[in-house]
Amino acid sequence: MAATSSKPKSTTAKKVATAPAKKAPAKKVVAKKAPAKKAPAKKAVAKKAVAKKAPAKKTASAAPKKSSSNTSKSAGVTSTTKKSVPDKAAAAKAKAAAAAQALKEREAKARTAAKEKAAQDKAKAAAAAKALKEREAKARIAAKDKAAKDKAKAAAAAKALREREAKARAAAKEKIAKDKARAVAAAKAAKEREIENRRKAIEAERLRKQRENDRRNEEERKRQERREAEERKRQEALDRKRHSKPYADDADFLAELRTLLLEQRAIAASQIDLSESQADEMLVDRERLEYDDEDGSSVGSDVARDQLKELALRLRLKVDEIDVALTRVDDGSYGRCDECYERIPKDRLRYQVPAFTCAACRSIV
Repeated sequence: MAATSSKPKSTTAKKVATAPAKKAPAKKVVAKKAPAKKAPAKKAVAKKAVAKKAPAKKTASAAPKKSSSNTSKSAGVTSTTKKSVPDKAAAAKAKAAAAAQALKEREAKARTAAKEKAAQDKAKAAAAAKALKEREAKARIAAKDKAAKDKAKAAAAAKALREREAKARAAAKEKIAKDKARAVAAAKAAKEREIENRRKAIEAERLRKQRENDRRNEEERKRQERREAEERKRQEALDRKRHSKPYADDADFLAELRTLLLEQRAIAASQIDLSESQADEMLVDRERLEYDDEDGSSVGSDVARDQLKELALRLRLKVDEIDVALTRVDDGSYGRCDECYERIPKDRLRYQVPAFTCAACRSIV
């Protein structure tokens, strides 16, 4: 079992050893070219950084060497000799890259420090310029204040002079105005006396016209009162007519009218029933029979049925009027015209059932 397990290990070790062996020439070329190009650009600080970081790289590369040595024991001495060459080239390349990275970081720090110093110098220069501008502005403001004060003093002196001159002119004008005012007052007094006399005459004329108007208004008021009294009398007479009961004392005539109204109501009700029954029969016949539309029989049937319905409607209105007439017969107001409120003659009430207007008002309506 031990022999069988050792054979696969040796085969895998051979494959691992042979794989880097093929790529070794390319790595060797890169390792040789990198130091040749970067060697002149390095400084003493970069060399120190490489010297400090070299042991860490060696220790890091030592671990794989140990593992490779363990595998080389089973693979053979030839694989270890081939693998050591690329490891050295990779370590050299890593050292060069670390040195270049450290150099770039130091250069970047130097540039940022230079920028910060330039910014500080610029800020100091700006502060100094700002302080200078503020001093100059204060000096200009002080000069403006002084000039304004001087100008204000000159203006005050000129104003005082103008005020004195104005007072002198005002005194002269006031004297002239007083003289003129005395003359105007005399003319005004004469004019006021004239106006007062004219006002008194106008007031007297106004009083005369006012008395005349009062007299006319009083006469008009009396005429209006007479017209209103006549209108009240006419309205009262009309109200009496409106609520009159012309045949309230003739009970026999009212009973006769009630009998006529009831007979007409019965006749109208029977005619309503007859018209509606005929219309319903025509509708049933139309639904039961098939009419020929060419000869117009269906249209004639519809027209006849509509006429019967219209007749029944008119008869219902008549029945409603008869009911109103019966109500008026009961309270004794039947026989009074609804338009002129006069008594309707008995002959018209017997002939026209029901009758709510006289013959004259009916002709007008």
